[in-house]
Amino acid sequence: MDLFSPGAQEHWYEAYPILHETEPVVRIPGEGTNSSTDGFILTKYEDIAMVVKDPVRFPPRIHQAIDLLQQTDPDTAIFRQANAMLLSMVSLRPDNELYRAHRQELTDPWVGPGANRHTEMIKDCISRLLDACKQQNEIEFISSFARPLPQMVMANVLGFPESDIPQLAEWGAAQVAAFVYGQGHRNILSPEQATEQMKLLAGFKEYVHEKVLEKRRSPANDMISWLTQVHYKALDRKLTDLEVNGIVYAMVIGGLETTQYAIEEQAQLLCEHPGLFNSLKQDRSLVKNFVEEGMRLRSPTQGLSTRVTLHDEEFQGIKVPKGSLLHLRYGAGNVDPSEWIDPYQLNLSRKAVTRHLVFSAGPRVCPGAGISRLEQNLAWQGLLDHLQDISYCDENSFEHQPGIMLGTLRLNLNLHWTKKQS
Repeated sequence: MDLFSPGAQEHWYEAYPILHETEPVVRIPGEGTNSSTDGFILTKYEDIAMVVKDPVRFPPRIHQAIDLLQQTDPDTAIFRQANAMLLSMVSLRPDNELYRAHRQELTDPWVGPGANRHTEMIKDCISRLLDACKQQNEIEFISSFARPLPQMVMANVLGFPESDIPQLAEWGAAQVAAFVYGQGHRNILSPEQATEQMKLLAGFKEYVHEKVLEKRRSPANDMISWLTQVHYKALDRKLTDLEVNGIVYAMVIGGLETTQYAIEEQAQLLCEHPGLFNSLKQDRSLVKNFVEEGMRLRSPTQGLSTRVTLHDEEFQGIKVPKGSLLHLRYGAGNVDPSEWIDPYQLNLSRKAVTRHLVFSAGPRVCPGAGISRLEQNLAWQGLLDHLQDISYCDENSFEHQPGIMLGTLRLNLNLHWTKKQS
C-alpha cells in the first residue's frame, strides 16, 4: 500500500483503517536521512503524539540543514541558495530553547494567542468576500471564498497591499511546491522543478526585502513594521533585514494552505450531513467544536517527514534504528480507533476535541494555529449569518491535488441565502 503513489489522495481514508489493523508502522527502505537508512510511516496517534512532544529525543530533520549552514562559509553556493526562512533559523531559532523564545516573542503576539487582535479585520475580509458572491446562487467555493480569505488575512497581518495578492499567491504556491509536486514521503522535487522554485522565490525574497526597508523608514500597524522595530530579548538585539524576511517567509508558507483546505473540507462535511448547517445556525456555540472535528476528520496536512530517531526506537513492536526518518501521518493518527470512539463520525459532543494533531502538538506546535482557528470560526459565523444552507451542485468530481495536502481541486456549491440578495 503506497500512500505516495499518483492518485493515492483519493484513497487515503480507505487505507488508514487497513494500516491501523495490519501495519501501523510502515518501513520505506532506503528513504531515510540518506540512502543507507530507512523511512518509517507512523499511523498511530500515541506514537505520533509521543514523537512531536519530544523534540530532544526525536529532533526535527531541519536541524541537520541548520547544522550544515552553521558550518558553511556564507560565500558558498550552498549558503547563498538557502531560502530566507532557513537562513533566519540559523541565527534566530537553531535549537529548541531559542525556538520557544522565537515563538513567544516574535510570532505569538500576531498569529498565536494574540491573533484575536485581528478579529475585526478578518470579519471585514469575510464580509467583502460574501458581498462579492451575493448575486450568485452557485459558486466555486474554493476560489471564491476558502482560498482568498487566508490570502487577504495574511496580507493584512504582514502589511502587504491586497492588490499584490495575485503575485503573493504565485510565490506562496512556489513555497509549498514540494508538498504538492514532490515525490515520496520526502517530497523531492525534480532538478527542473527545484530550479523553477528557486527562481520564483528569489523574486519573493527581493519583494519582501523592499517591504522591510519601506517599513523601517515608515512603520505602520502591521507585523513586518513591528518586526523591524522589536527588541528580541532572547538575543538582546533587534532583527536584521534577512531575519525579518525569513519570518515573513514562514508566515506565508504556514498561513495559507492549512486554513484554505480546512474551510473547504468543512463545507463538504456540511453538505454531507443534512440539517447540520441549521443546527449550527441555531446554536452558534457548536461552531468551535465543528471546526475542530472538521479538521480532525479531514486533516489539511496529512503527514510530514519531519523527525529523526536519535536512538534505536520501537513503535508498535517494530524496531526502528537510530538515524531513521519518521513520516508522521497526522491524518491517520486523527482517525485512530485506539484514540477516538467512532473515529470516522462527526461528533460535536466529543470531549477534548482540540487534542487532534492537525497543528502537531508539544513545544513545536504550529505557531499559526491561533489565527487559523480564528479565521475558520469567523468564516463559519459569517456564512451562517448570511446563508440558510449550502449544498453540492451537480457538477463535482471531488478530485484532489497531488502531494501531501488534502486539497480538493474544485468545489461547486449551491448557496441558499437567508433572504433575497439585492
